[in-house]
Amino acid sequence: MNFYSLIENVVQLKPANIAIKIGNERNISYSQLGSEVSRYLNALSALGARGGDRIVVQVEKSLPSLLLYLACIKGGYIFVPLNTAYKASELTHFIADAKPTLFITTIERLDEVSALVADIKTCSAVVLSGGDNQDLSSLSARQSEFAPTRASSPSEVAVIIYTSGTTGRSKGAMVTHDNLISNVNALTKLWDFSENDVLLHALPVFHVHGLFIANHCALTVGAKMLWLNRFNVEEVAEAIPKSTVMMGVPTFYTRLLSSASLTKSLCRAIRLFISGSAPLLSETHELFEQRTGHQILERYGMSEAGMITSNPYHGVRKVGSVGRALPGVSVRIVDDVDVSVSQGDTGHIQIKGPNVFKGYRNMPEKTKEEFTPDGWFRTGDLGVFDEERYLTIVGRSKDLIITGGYNVYPKEIELILDAEPSIFESAVFGIKDSDFGEAVTAAIVLNANSNADTALLIENLKVQLATYKVPKAIHVVNQLPRNAMGKVQKSLLREAYSSD
Repeated sequence: MNFYSLIENVVQLKPANIAIKIGNERNISYSQLGSEVSRYLNALSALGARGGDRIVVQVEKSLPSLLLYLACIKGGYIFVPLNTAYKASELTHFIADAKPTLFITTIERLDEVSALVADIKTCSAVVLSGGDNQDLSSLSARQSEFAPTRASSPSEVAVIIYTSGTTGRSKGAMVTHDNLISNVNALTKLWDFSENDVLLHALPVFHVHGLFIANHCALTVGAKMLWLNRFNVEEVAEAIPKSTVMMGVPTFYTRLLSSASLTKSLCRAIRLFISGSAPLLSETHELFEQRTGHQILERYGMSEAGMITSNPYHGVRKVGSVGRALPGVSVRIVDDVDVSVSQGDTGHIQIKGPNVFKGYRNMPEKTKEEFTPDGWFRTGDLGVFDEERYLTIVGRSKDLIITGGYNVYPKEIELILDAEPSIFESAVFGIKDSDFGEAVTAAIVLNANSNADTALLIENLKVQLATYKVPKAIHVVNQLPRNAMGKVQKSLLREAYSSD
């Protein structure tokens, strides 16, 4: 079944419900939403897209970006969202791997993207909006408001989410319609979502949290979304009294705590605050409860599986824990040879369930490597169960850094640093940061008789990498700490620079 059919049911049964509210003026009903999605689908068809085609999208969050996403799902196109911070040098891999039919971009980046896709004869660069009547939004306005939803098999790929790998090469996680359906059905029941809810949506929509979890939980039950194009403390504080649920990353909550407007009175209408995409510091959790009277609900998810575990809506929410496995999802903790460890022992987190992705695009060997012979997906995270099967994430076996809710893999940055003539070797790691959760940091060893301007190195990295991947600081060291096997001990680097 096509995932969009869940939303289509709401369009048909609750057409007058408000789906999206933008600012203080514009309300979009579910009936209007359905019509606009069909117009966008017809516009994509007019541009030559056919079912199963990949459509790469790199645009800022907006109402048209949401309509485009839903139109792709409805039409059976494969939606491929990319972080808006990616630079041209990073886009080349995604284009070569996805081989899209359309690359939807902004008017500011049209020339750049057109040059990048020039070698793919079947691909066109198209502006989403603001393109002087030649953009997708303008084209959609001239289309019919009726379009059929394409029938899709449960295993058919709906979205490809690119997630960085430890080798520095991004992997395209193929997420199916069934993955999306099973996950949202579990979450709306677990978190008690209904058409009476008003979701405060200030998340970006190029990754799982904002694109899937927030949008889907609201739109499949007929709830309203207060749609903010970005997180701004003042705008969010103004929207909180009009909302019943807010989803955010830890950075949202630390910044709200810095505002004097955050009070119990402000949050009187909210029934649930949810945090994910990065660990929530215990002090943030405790301070937020003191200020608002609300316990933030933490959960655990990833690109390859959507949501995996969650603290309960009804029941005990344990600080520092990401809760229990979702209904229908299995979680186990194993040792290095995939044997389950005893309760209370730390091990590798592995998962199985209808939420787990189909595999990595064009990487059958990598896909096979990431699954155990008995079908469990290796998350790369380390965790421990308590006596009530609440899961706590204690580390990441793949050195993943999560900063502001975004994933950063050190190897990608290390490869660029190591290519610098003055640098012998480098190590990139994360240290605790009160605002971003973790701050990307680097230590470098220089070649003999070489010097390095670390500020200039950082500026050079900003040209090659998305800003959130660029180290906040680069430290010059005589040598990197290593264990007896020669492996760099990043834990010692984290300890050494965590107090800086």
